[in-house]
Amino acid sequence: MKLAIDIGESFQIAISAIRANKARGVLTTLGIIIGIIAVVLTMTAANGLHNQFRQSFAAVGADVIYVSRMPWVVMGDFFTYRNRPAIELREARELEGRLRGRGIVNPSMSTQRDVKYRAETIDAMRIVGTTEKQMLVSSGRPQSGRFIMGSDVTYKKNVCVIGTNVRDGLFGSANPLNKKIKIGRAVFRVIGVMEEQGGSFLGGPNFDRQIFVPITSYVKAFGGQRGRQSVNISVKAPSKEAMEDFEFVVIGEMRKIRKLRPAEPDNFSINKLDTLVGAFNNVMGVVLLVGLLVTSISLFVGGVGVMNIMFVSVTERTREIGIRKAIGAKRRSILLQFLFESAIICLLGGVIGIVLASLLTAVINTVLMPASVSVSIVIVAVTVAVAVGVVAGFVPAWRGSKLDPVEALRYE
Repeated sequence: MKLAIDIGESFQIAISAIRANKARGVLTTLGIIIGIIAVVLTMTAANGLHNQFRQSFAAVGADVIYVSRMPWVVMGDFFTYRNRPAIELREARELEGRLRGRGIVNPSMSTQRDVKYRAETIDAMRIVGTTEKQMLVSSGRPQSGRFIMGSDVTYKKNVCVIGTNVRDGLFGSANPLNKKIKIGRAVFRVIGVMEEQGGSFLGGPNFDRQIFVPITSYVKAFGGQRGRQSVNISVKAPSKEAMEDFEFVVIGEMRKIRKLRPAEPDNFSINKLDTLVGAFNNVMGVVLLVGLLVTSISLFVGGVGVMNIMFVSVTERTREIGIRKAIGAKRRSILLQFLFESAIICLLGGVIGIVLASLLTAVINTVLMPASVSVSIVIVAVTVAVAVGVVAGFVPAWRGSKLDPVEALRYE
């Protein structure tokens, strides 16, 4: 009960002291404001990058295994992977036969070609040769028209499904369906437009800037089976829970198809969304650590400023401390008084910093990437601001609480 009374009195005295020195309090908070803005923006940017990563790679699929010649994240000697034999289309078809009833297999190949419609041209567009099973292994869906069907693959039809960036670049507001475009030297008829899936992330693939064609038409038009290009195989697992066991099944079947001996290493790579997530988390961990180290410097400078002001405040109010002690105030009351004053100053700086950071985040969300200030970020920012206030104010408060009342009353 007595502690609660001391806390209440100390809080009221601290508020009165801050009101009496408004200009000094505002100047003291500047360092904290800058530090809190840095903290909030660092955490917001990290969340924004994470959201953009998830949005950009949503089409990859969490329950899909990708068999390819090269790993998505190269660890070790690049030429070891580069010298592997290409995965051929016949191997993809053999894997499909071996996994029939256990997983969905979709082969694909890709290249880059210039795309033209009348006077409009887009350079270096990603062309993907695939099958009708693309819809089963990917989250992307046609926005208008239809996707490739089995008959398109069987009869090698020159039809294509374009991304939203291709539609906007070639056709503008016009309807692209049934229009004929030139991909490289081949002519394809547009049968569908994919829904928007988000732009590229940190140099990764832009799923809106690609064109799907039947894989048989791809081979016919672009010569994909001349031994220079490798097929990528997407294998959809029965469920996310079965991914780990199913991965070993796929590896085993691919080793049989490629006639590898037990002692020979795999000459193909298994890729999953987890591979990208792991690499992204490692990079973001380093980025976030560096960002927080930089922001800690800002907060340290702000904390030193608060400490200096609190030393000045204790010195100015030495006689007040002597009077309070003379009439019975304990050291705890004096200590709490100055700790509250320091914490409240930093809390005000933190609130102002959060407001300013929220405005800057709105600009980032509009111009750069999806970002927002979450409740957890606000809680962290407020906690950091109060903690800086308590730490910065402790030494001055401790010094004030230890003053001898007789010596304090004599102070001029």
